[in-house]
Amino acid sequence: MATVKQLALVANLEKEKEHKLVRQYQQAKQSVFENQQKLASLEKYRIDYMHLIKQKASEGLAAKALIQHQSFVGKLDKACEQQINVINQTTLVAEQRKQQWLAQKTKAQAIHTLMQKLKLKQTQLEAKQEQKLFDELASQSLLKLRTSIT
Repeated sequence: MATVKQLALVANLEKEKEHKLVRQYQQAKQSVFENQQKLASLEKYRIDYMHLIKQKASEGLAAKALIQHQSFVGKLDKACEQQINVINQTTLVAEQRKQQWLAQKTKAQAIHTLMQKLKLKQTQLEAKQEQKLFDELASQSLLKLRTSIT
């Protein structure tokens, strides 16, 4: 059976893996947030651009210029769609990282619990051996006392 020192080493390694995975999860969450911010910026820019087109159209706008503006809005729409796809992908990655981290956390906790149980068992065994030694010494002392009395 594994010793406490061996389990402590394994527990430390598993804890390091857990820390690494939690950092990866946090980075993935940050990526999702940044991509959501990019989408919000794109959408705001699109809305602002649409207002500008409406303003120019009310002042009179050539058909060719209107077509160019509509084409640019189409490109903005496509960019928003692509950004939504990026967000979906980064969200999926973040969820996978979360699951990996939680699984590793459970594994690290299980090893830590096993190590604590082993420590307790070892302490109890040492206490039992110590008590047995004390009992043996006490019985030898009693035996010596009885033999010296007679």
